[in-house]
Amino acid sequence: MKKTILYSGLMALFVSLSAFGILHHFSNAKKVNIQYLPPMLGTKALYTTDKDGDIVPLDFTKVAGKVRQAVVHIKSISNQPANGYMSNPGNPFQDFFGQDPFQDFFNRRYQFRQSPQQRGPIELGQGSGVIISTDGYIVTNYHVIKNADKIEVALHDNRSFPAKLIGTDPSTDLALLKIEEKDLVSVAFSDSDKVEVGEWVLAVGNPFNLTSTVTAGIVSAKGRNINILKDQYAIESFIQTDAAINPGNSGGALVDLAGGLIGINTAIASPTGAYSGYGFAVPSNIVSKIIADLMEYGVVQRAVLGVQIKNIDQALAEEKGLSLHKGAYVDSLMAGSAAGEAGIKAGDIITMVEGKEVESAQKLQEMIARYRPGDAVTIKVDRNGKEKTFKVLLNNRNGNQSLKSASAAEIWKDLGVELENIDATTAHQLGLDGAVKIKKLFPGKLKQFTNIREGFIITKIDGQPIKDIDSLQKVLENKSGGVMLEGLYEDKRGSYFYAFGL
Repeated sequence: MKKTILYSGLMALFVSLSAFGILHHFSNAKKVNIQYLPPMLGTKALYTTDKDGDIVPLDFTKVAGKVRQAVVHIKSISNQPANGYMSNPGNPFQDFFGQDPFQDFFNRRYQFRQSPQQRGPIELGQGSGVIISTDGYIVTNYHVIKNADKIEVALHDNRSFPAKLIGTDPSTDLALLKIEEKDLVSVAFSDSDKVEVGEWVLAVGNPFNLTSTVTAGIVSAKGRNINILKDQYAIESFIQTDAAINPGNSGGALVDLAGGLIGINTAIASPTGAYSGYGFAVPSNIVSKIIADLMEYGVVQRAVLGVQIKNIDQALAEEKGLSLHKGAYVDSLMAGSAAGEAGIKAGDIITMVEGKEVESAQKLQEMIARYRPGDAVTIKVDRNGKEKTFKVLLNNRNGNQSLKSASAAEIWKDLGVELENIDATTAHQLGLDGAVKIKKLFPGKLKQFTNIREGFIITKIDGQPIKDIDSLQKVLENKSGGVMLEGLYEDKRGSYFYAFGL
């Protein structure tokens, strides 16, 4: 009896253990063991040093949280009939990407040809912008709003506002907008001269229509010239970064770890048109000067030295017998140039401006672009191995120190034009003593009320001869009512007339 009970107990124990083992086996087969890291191991895992050499956590969250609120989404709209086209329907990317590896990254839109019934306002594209003041001033790229008749700005909180165009500067690919709103989150400026190669930076923008995107990287180089700006007086001395930026980032912010603006994202270098490790931004020190001019004058006050300069490479150093390999080599001087008046000569190497080192011709252009005509700057040069210092009174492009008047800026803004005097060769070929050429057209009365084209040469207003921009300004300043422009196109025969009202 006892043996039977013991045998039964052992059998029960065996069955129980077997059942438990089988159950445990199948339970393990279905169970996923998820592990969670303690919170502090997922944040602030990296460290860096500040300007004083102290070790600080490398934390992007606070900077990203603030800057995202100050970066806006910009939509450009044209009121012109939508009769654009896609030139190669089989390859819609060719129009956008082209063959040049250096691409602007304005997120353009293309339409197929439309019937007259379908024509109406069209969206030119989208980009980014940075709020720089709490009362609604926004800086962006010129190419983002170029040719737009209407500009819409969407904030981080999804509120939308119409934007007014305050001014543009194609030479640096910058534009200033204004929306009517107060108490906005804005980004403060940092000194782009103090930015160092290898420094951590954040890029904030709206790539591929994805709003409020933040990427991190380092400053890869400074003073880059990539020949992307096609303006006659283009200034390129970009900050290069490997922070990921893509189409739609144009006009967005490049900031340091303090959240200060060090640049406006402008271009990428890419064989495909998408991010490949090379992004370029206009330095904040240039941006702040352009903005100040546009706010005060409505137009940029551009100072020039009046010199033709070159970068110093091995070939030039050997040809000219130069001992220096840094600086800007003065190849020649223009007649009546500010540099020549001060005593600078061809063959000099400009090494410093106002105590700051000049590493290249592009850097010199950037530094001089921060000043206005009439400003005096101290310039050091190397002349045959000897250092010389000159005080240079900067000129404008016309060879004097006068500033462009605010009233003139208002006139050109009202008309929506950027003008230039025709050169002597063109005047001689056309049989003119002088005239004024429309270089660019923007939203304004000419674009709204006439079908005038860029390149039109103004020879008369209401029958009165026009020889230069100054004479055109004087006529228009005292003008009201109807105005008749008379002129010609270099690629067409005959005279053309355009009427509008002031």
